[in-house]
Amino acid sequence: MSSIKVECVIKEKNEVGESPVWEEKDSSLLYVDITGQKVSRWSSLTKQIESMNTEKLVGCVVPRQAGGYVIAEGTRFAFVDWVKRSITAVAEVNEKPNTRFNDGKVDPAGRFFAGTMSMDMKPDVVDAALYNLQPDHSVVRHFDQVHLSNGLDWSLDHRVFYYIDSLVFMVEAFDYDIQTGGLSNRRTVYKMEKDEGIPDGMCIDTEGKLWVACFNGGRVLRIDPQTGKRLQTVKLPAERITSCCFGGKDYSDLYITSAYIGMDAEALAKQPEAGCTFKVTGLGVKGIPPYSYTG
Repeated sequence: MSSIKVECVIKEKNEVGESPVWEEKDSSLLYVDITGQKVSRWSSLTKQIESMNTEKLVGCVVPRQAGGYVIAEGTRFAFVDWVKRSITAVAEVNEKPNTRFNDGKVDPAGRFFAGTMSMDMKPDVVDAALYNLQPDHSVVRHFDQVHLSNGLDWSLDHRVFYYIDSLVFMVEAFDYDIQTGGLSNRRTVYKMEKDEGIPDGMCIDTEGKLWVACFNGGRVLRIDPQTGKRLQTVKLPAERITSCCFGGKDYSDLYITSAYIGMDAEALAKQPEAGCTFKVTGLGVKGIPPYSYTG
């Protein structure tokens, strides 16, 4: 097996870096800074970063087939025209006060799934929900009673939806109907161990294994969703690991975002790369290209 290398590739710090997406056409990484209220693109070729401010706290960004991007910000879905640097609201969700969109991803049929979270982030507050933006711009609410909606992805055969509600400290699975986007048969796939932190963003590799970012755990886990076993742990030089995606040539590199929010001067001195974005090479596995929203 090739040796694993962890490299800090985007040194510009994000307060809460999140939602990394690889853009194959120009070898760039798309991501957001949630509380910094911006969407950024980093070119792996020129190492340059282009950024655009959002109007609200932005949970995630995904590519749009028609061009530009779609974001889930505040309590709405919106289109981003990167050339004109403009944002156009598409649909608002009927959320309780003090909630906002968090992580999201496009399913294999082109629907944009994104969930919300309570800004209180207390274990007893379950005011959030999971939604999706349909290609016709209508919104479907799948379920509520969510603490902090986070990582999500689909199995390679598109029959299973994997999902993380961070404050229940587990990865869950649902049967998935690709025709309708319907979810059923909720079950547990993996329970976090004490030192692994809080499960955050997630992606899948070509072997059908899940990669889970661990907030306050300083690591990414590779999980086998069939057996519920942890297969691998990759340690990072930052504690607040937020999300991950595959990218680079043949999707063989793992890009990992992090945060420095809530860290004091002492913690930041010990973790000078907190808030940076990392690239892991030599894992010996590959990811799959992201899907684009079709609406």
